[in-house]
Amino acid sequence: MSLALSMGLRGMGQTWPNPSVGCVVVIDNQIIGRGTTADGGRPHAEVVALAQAGAKAFGATAYVTLEPCAHTGKSPPCTEVLIKSGIARVVAAVCDHDPRVNGKGFSALKAAGIDVVTGVMADRAAHDHSGFFLSISQDRPFLTLKMATSFDGRIATASGQSKWITDAAARRLVHLMRSRHDAVMVGGGTARLDDPSLNVRNLGIARQPVRVVVSRHLDLPDDSIFARTARQNPLWICHSQEAKTSQIQKWQKIGAKPIICDVKNDLIDLKDLMARLVSLGLTRVFCEGGGALAASLIKSDLVDELIGFGAGVLMGSEGKSSIGDLGLDDLASAKRWALQDMQKVGPDIFHKWSRK
Repeated sequence: MSLALSMGLRGMGQTWPNPSVGCVVVIDNQIIGRGTTADGGRPHAEVVALAQAGAKAFGATAYVTLEPCAHTGKSPPCTEVLIKSGIARVVAAVCDHDPRVNGKGFSALKAAGIDVVTGVMADRAAHDHSGFFLSISQDRPFLTLKMATSFDGRIATASGQSKWITDAAARRLVHLMRSRHDAVMVGGGTARLDDPSLNVRNLGIARQPVRVVVSRHLDLPDDSIFARTARQNPLWICHSQEAKTSQIQKWQKIGAKPIICDVKNDLIDLKDLMARLVSLGLTRVFCEGGGALAASLIKSDLVDELIGFGAGVLMGSEGKSSIGDLGLDDLASAKRWALQDMQKVGPDIFHKWSRK
């Protein structure tokens, strides 16, 4: 199961709207097939692993990180493929929360005489599939908030300079993290000031993450990298009804996807935005700031994971804060996070925190 989970991790960010599942087929203590959900979500991991195993799958055990699907979509259900292969035993980590499956897959396998074992390494699998589960239970994706800051918690100088706070090793790790999410998101302020690419470079991935920009008035520069590359890599711009029709049409014409979102307290309603992203198939979003968007996400209770990179540089109080106003007066009411990992990356420090 540990190997199956590592197989699933390989496909993260590449398989949406489907979860990235891993499957390993074993007989007589020998691995005869392994698979990950293919790019774009088809074929499923079980189909890939069983095709590799071929006739040897008869009497074998399939280890799979998520309950096999039991409904017919763009392809036959995986339960049907498993039954036809002659698999004798299926070991699954967690139940599929999709109401079209949710126990039906296990029931179909048992009805066919296949031995079913569940709950193996369930906690790790639940974490790996949390984006898929959240899209079903809370109508939102799993959201990672990443910040690269100076020692004194600044993300830019007073003039807005931020390239580069961290060193090359940390930036390469950020590219890997982007690749394991379905989308990379920034606010309109960051898009205007930094003119970022938000793509994944030098990792040889097949499917670039969607670039999501939150800009209430859709007032983004025409000569930006986003504008020049909207047809090369997907670009979704989340705006309000207040955006000018001419702006919407302009961005559509150059290849971007404008998404109208509700407004709450004079800002884009982030819960509505998240629901719209889920409706379009996204399950994992990697947010790279800036401070105002980060604060809004935290106040909306939408952040599942914090990723920090700290550099040994000082910017002083005139530098731009990494997090905007949270409206906190009482320390006891501040949200607490649980440290999951911390390590040295080049000359910088990486640390990861999750919801308690």
